[in-house]
Amino acid sequence: MQPLLSAMRGDIGIITMNNDARRNVLCEALVEQLVGLLAGFRENRVRVVILRANPGVHVWSAGHDVDELPPPGQDPLHWAEILPRLTRAIHNFPSPVIAMIEGSVWGGACELAMACDLVVAAAGTTFALTPARLGVPYNINGLSTFTRSMTPQLLKELLFTAAPMPAERLASAGAINAVVPVETLEAITLDLAGKIIQNAPLTIRATKEMMNVLLGARDLSASEFERLEELRKDVYSSSDYAEGLDAIRHKRAPRFQGS
Repeated sequence: MQPLLSAMRGDIGIITMNNDARRNVLCEALVEQLVGLLAGFRENRVRVVILRANPGVHVWSAGHDVDELPPPGQDPLHWAEILPRLTRAIHNFPSPVIAMIEGSVWGGACELAMACDLVVAAAGTTFALTPARLGVPYNINGLSTFTRSMTPQLLKELLFTAAPMPAERLASAGAINAVVPVETLEAITLDLAGKIIQNAPLTIRATKEMMNVLLGARDLSASEFERLEELRKDVYSSSDYAEGLDAIRHKRAPRFQGS
């Protein structure tokens, strides 16, 4: 079984996550393949990419593969750099990338979805940002993906509660583009892509690049970055981080002590 499938429909490239048995976890191998598929679409001058899961799935993606996270005391950033590589590939792809969401979205998969230029979700879809449930320190690159598309209050609620949030609420806040009946999800997403490819590709490419620059304009000072990294180090060196990993691997509720 291929974890990813790719197809062309005219000028539209479609990437389908196909690892239903493992709920499309974002492991290193899947990310590498996805980055490669985007590179191939770039060479073929694909004008819109749709990222989706198989029809009827209950989980669009379960997020990070926790088996690839390092033990306590080691910075998980070296693994987390795999996901930023994917989000950069989407960010730098010259044409729009549409996330077509059916099924729940967990952890790092939320970052993957929000890195896309447009997000269309089926009714009943939920998004859950779960690093606080695992005791994992999110990194500044990942957070910047979310701050481009949602208000600080909404993002803090997602991060602090780690609870699933309905797509309908995200759409009403402008964080995603639309929530549609699942029966029409594919047709509406393809119609959206079709409208895009009717327009001038060079104009869209330049517009996407300018929007990327405007939305990512704020730079961190060296001292501020170092302070944030020290905060992250306190987290991944803590007993809570070890507890979070052990809990998720043994399918039990974590018992965090704040140390």
